[in-house]
Amino acid sequence: MSAAETQHHGLLCKGRSNVIVDEDFTSRDLAVTPNPDTPEVPSSETTESFSGLLSQYQPGGSRPHSAGNQIEGTVIAVSADSVYVDIGLKTEGILPLAEVQLSGQVPKTGEKILVAIKGRDPEGYYQLSRFKISRPTDWDWLQKAFEEKATIVGTVTGIVKGGLNVDIGVRAFMPASRTGTRDAAEMEKLIDQEIRCRITKLDMADEDVVVDRRVIAEEEERSQKERRYSELKEGDVVRGIVRSLTDYGAFIDLGGVDGLLHVGEISWARINKPEDTLSVGQEIEAKVIKIESDKRRIALSLRQLQPHPWEASAGKYKIGDRVRGVVTRVLDFGAFIEVEPGIEGLIHVSEMSWVKRVRKASDLLKPGETVEAIVLGINPAERRMSLGLKQALGDPWEDAERKFSAGTVVEGPVTRMTNFGAFIEIAAGIEGMIHVSEISAERRTNHPRDVFKVGQRVKAQVLSIDKEKRQLRLSAKQMVPSSLDEYIGERKQSDIVSGRVMSISGDTAQVELGEGVRGTCRITQGGAESQKQASSGTLDLSALTSMLSARWKSGSQAGSTRQGELVPGQVRSFRISRLDAESKQIDLELA
Repeated sequence: MSAAETQHHGLLCKGRSNVIVDEDFTSRDLAVTPNPDTPEVPSSETTESFSGLLSQYQPGGSRPHSAGNQIEGTVIAVSADSVYVDIGLKTEGILPLAEVQLSGQVPKTGEKILVAIKGRDPEGYYQLSRFKISRPTDWDWLQKAFEEKATIVGTVTGIVKGGLNVDIGVRAFMPASRTGTRDAAEMEKLIDQEIRCRITKLDMADEDVVVDRRVIAEEEERSQKERRYSELKEGDVVRGIVRSLTDYGAFIDLGGVDGLLHVGEISWARINKPEDTLSVGQEIEAKVIKIESDKRRIALSLRQLQPHPWEASAGKYKIGDRVRGVVTRVLDFGAFIEVEPGIEGLIHVSEMSWVKRVRKASDLLKPGETVEAIVLGINPAERRMSLGLKQALGDPWEDAERKFSAGTVVEGPVTRMTNFGAFIEIAAGIEGMIHVSEISAERRTNHPRDVFKVGQRVKAQVLSIDKEKRQLRLSAKQMVPSSLDEYIGERKQSDIVSGRVMSISGDTAQVELGEGVRGTCRITQGGAESQKQASSGTLDLSALTSMLSARWKSGSQAGSTRQGELVPGQVRSFRISRLDAESKQIDLELA
């Protein structure tokens, strides 16, 4: 405030003994001084509202004078460059002294003069003129614009605390939050700019006008979106700017509306993160693949503007081909392998191992691993390829029959056990099973865990092999020496041994040579005839008694009957004609 204005302010306080209030009221603006012409106000009334105080100087609560029309005012002070005039409002007006001097006479304090309101200065004082204003302020027009929520034009005149001053014919206030700017720097750029806004508050009594610029921008944005949505249709190829990136995709500004480019639609090749391919601010061309008008959603695709890799690789892959790729996804039922960008094959859990029963693909494979596989099936029309991991490792059963024929002794760790047997890994990719009945010859085994533990190395003998069914039967008890093994080990071919005839069938007799030891004796023609005669008679008890009284396994011929005759229960001497330790076979002939 200038020195003259300061002097004027003091004159007002001294001459009026009342309160001077403006719209930017603070405690320093309140000045109450005693006046001998004014009765003292009781202390209980010092809290009277400001509206009550103001009503003393606006009798009847009259409306502000319309700008542009001449009104009568009272000169209350004259400074070196201004004349201060009381115009009946809560704030005085300032009339430039130079304009008064044009009439040749400077008014004196207390003199009545005609003035017109041009507007208000930044400090809240009314700017006055001795002449009618060419562009009057039409309060009725402002009231109509307020009621109809019309868009009006104003000029930003400056920055004030909390917002902007805007000239719309009268001074209006625009809160910073409704300017449509993001920071103070952007607000400053609006000074002296013509803007479009809307009146959101209009109090003509207090000349309190608030305007909003942001609401206009928001409505225009909605209108532009509606228009843009109506213009777009599925299948259109559009250009846009990458506005933001997320883990699941990119938002593309299509000129007022946003479209979502999902990470799966960026490229035919698998992409983990959108930022690996796109960047904010990048201009791209995409295809509209879906529009949800009710939800205002637009789905875009970048890869659909590129040829599909399956089309470019027609006939490239055949069944039996060996391929190499990276594990991209692992699910319970299998793993997907990217053999080239945009082309994936599935390895089902059943095609992962010859030996292990893979329950979940994650038990064997992990994303990011590089593997080799064999093409098992291919369907270009459906863009599917089935792969085999175990086939790439080679089938261990290919020559299993040659390596593990019946009678072969094998050794390996116990891999797993069931109620009916134990599984032994005898080679990479080949398992054999020892049934509970083949675990021990000395005792009855109820469960394999009674004898074995997982991981224990066990020797066994191959009983049989089925390549087609991939089954191998093993026996552990065959590896324990038996009485038959010991008998065969202690004798040689041509030895004379004693035995008891167990049974006769045709020209063959089964002979017991000891406990658990039996041999086969072929009967000659003459012997067979004699045997028929002997078999029709009664058992030779005297011969049996003699046999039992003789030494067992001796080479003597105790209690022998006539040469060539064989009778069940008869003890005779036999000569070993053949010993086969591998097949555990003993052939005999009469001695």
